[in-house]
Amino acid sequence: MLTGKAQNNTKIAFIMMAILAVAGVLSVGTNAFAQNSTAKTSGTGVDRVIANTEDWNGRYDISVSSFLQNIGKSTGIYKMIHRPTAEEIAAEEAKKEAEELAMTHSSDSFASNAPGWQYVLMIAVGFLIVYLGAGRGFEPLLLIPIGFGTILVNIPGAGMGNAPDGMLHIIYSAGVGNEFFPMLIFMGIGAMTDFGPLIANPKTALLGAAAQLGVFFTLFGVALMNMIPGLNTDYTILQASAIAIIGGADGPTSIYVSAKLAPELMAVIAVAAYSYMALVPVIQPPIMKALTTKKERLIRMDQLRPVSKTERILFPLLLLVLTILLLPPAAPLIGMLAFGNFVKQCGVVDRLSKTMENELMNIVSILLSLGVGSQMTPEKIINTKSFGIIVLGLVAFSIATAGGVCVAKIMNLFLPKGKKINPLIGAAGVSAVPMAARVVNKVGQSEDPSNFLLMNAMGPNVSGVIGTAVAAGVFIATYAH
Repeated sequence: MLTGKAQNNTKIAFIMMAILAVAGVLSVGTNAFAQNSTAKTSGTGVDRVIANTEDWNGRYDISVSSFLQNIGKSTGIYKMIHRPTAEEIAAEEAKKEAEELAMTHSSDSFASNAPGWQYVLMIAVGFLIVYLGAGRGFEPLLLIPIGFGTILVNIPGAGMGNAPDGMLHIIYSAGVGNEFFPMLIFMGIGAMTDFGPLIANPKTALLGAAAQLGVFFTLFGVALMNMIPGLNTDYTILQASAIAIIGGADGPTSIYVSAKLAPELMAVIAVAAYSYMALVPVIQPPIMKALTTKKERLIRMDQLRPVSKTERILFPLLLLVLTILLLPPAAPLIGMLAFGNFVKQCGVVDRLSKTMENELMNIVSILLSLGVGSQMTPEKIINTKSFGIIVLGLVAFSIATAGGVCVAKIMNLFLPKGKKINPLIGAAGVSAVPMAARVVNKVGQSEDPSNFLLMNAMGPNVSGVIGTAVAAGVFIATYAH
């Protein structure tokens, strides 16, 4: 049993470790993602880890000051005050044309004919995905359509993925290759989500934020993978940002960010994100148990206070206003989430709410999953970059889970006795709603069948959805323009 002085010393030690960790990340990040005009010819080591940035001339270098400047210029407050000049508008249009041209060339680079055995292999992968969904119960609503999309697009001679008339190509072009289907999914998620547990216990929002550690840690993982001799991954910082979002375990957000930053990698990023969402019951429990003691897993939490209807109605509106003022690039995702949730909570348009969370959500999920599966072709999947994304996605997801659990343990150092939180709920900070919360409840009940953690875990779970959308907005604000 620690004395009061020993407990204070422990708290101080944890705070110092956190400060040192942040300082280390910032110092490493400043160098690991920096490039300059001479790096192509004279740079070595970390000066060369981000490919295709030799001509950026410092524009995308990561430093604390430039990061804050980029975020500041992307806020709604700044954009309301600052009016772009004619020169800025012209420069922006020229930049968009160059990006569209680069995107076209990037897409063309994948248009090669693969050997026949690779199509057979991809069909086998499709059947494996279907088995995981139907036979093992891993996120069947997502994996079964993805698996069938994979099978159908790889059938030789069927042409279901061929432009312009192939069915799967039409589905992909209509809503997967842009932000349409992800936005509709977020609207449905909003209509299905109850923010009551988060409103009743706001401090659990810290756990949703902590789980985004996996997102940002992956940026450094990409840099390290680029440094491994012989891999030839050569991920750019834009691709790194898109890959990192997998750590949030949010399929629609992963598709949205990859469409903005790295459309050439959208297929494998989307499949990795949905696969790890489906594998939450397999991946998370070992990490949760390894980072907690039996005593911690037995912690009981108080029942949440009742949340008034007024609070439920005002929450999505306040969330939307803050997004508009502080991070407009995240407004498409959070805005649709807030819209769907407001329709649910206001209680005067039940028909719309039920349509969003049932018929519309089901239809869009089918189309989105088929569209994702249609991108599972050998040209896009069987290469070093794609295998690297699978590995990095698993690392990101694992770090996100560990980050939530560890921050919950740190929070307990400052909470009074009787108000401790069960560290298991930190694992629910990823965006896999409500599966992550159910896994937390299951792990908790494996220690004590009478300990119900589901509602307490829903707080960090829904905050994780917001946190991943905010992380996506940060990346888009920093790099998309």
